Amino acid sequence: MRKRIAEIKNLIIKAASSCNRETESIRIVAVTKTVPAERIREAIESGISIIGENYIRDAREKYPLLSSHPVAWHFIGHLQTNKAKYAVKMFDLIHSVDSVRLAEELDMQANKIDKIQNVLIQVNIGKEKTKSGINEEDAPDLINEISCFKNLFIKGLMVIPPFFDDPERVRPYFSALRILRDRIGRSLDSCLIKNITMDELSMGMSGDFETAIEEGATLVRIGTAIFGERE
Repeated sequence: MRKRIAEIKNLIIKAASSCNRETESIRIVAVTKTVPAERIREAIESGISIIGENYIRDAREKYPLLSSHPVAWHFIGHLQTNKAKYAVKMFDLIHSVDSVRLAEELDMQANKIDKIQNVLIQVNIGKEKTKSGINEEDAPDLINEISCFKNLFIKGLMVIPPFFDDPERVRPYFSALRILRDRIGRSLDSCLIKNITMDELSMGMSGDFETAIEEGATLVRIGTAIFGERE
């Protein structure tokens, strides 16, 4: 596993260099869906510093076993409102906020534990019915509404684009998210909104993270390339 992680980091360096980006601006989120705690521990010891979990149930089992390790925990799956109370207790960043209702519940639960919860807005760029996320054209209004919540901090955007074997076919979706991020960011320049930055773009997975980096990704969600094919 150490060799695989080193190879991924080298590919990130090359991709960043190809588009004149600082390597330090790009971080790996190790996608640990179905991965047991002992293998996650091995990944941490091999240089992984961000754990990405898809399910609250699984996270609640693994978190106590790994909480002594100096890693950040990111929630990257679809989050139900009734699981918000668990999410705010475990996760440093929630990638998948896509509704005012979910944001309201996260804000309330974060307030209970005196926490400012960092979140990303998930955008359904491909408008796929099977995927969560706010429509691209509705994202600015959602961000504006969430900006009223005192215990949430919007850090940027996330996308899960349609699947293609060819990374070049995914590139337009990555590009569209970056353009949306930049447009929203410009609209904030003249506003005194203290709980929004548009610094983060969570996009790209094992098969297309280099293309995502070329289009501005700051968080690449990599599972298979680290842990191998899931059982």
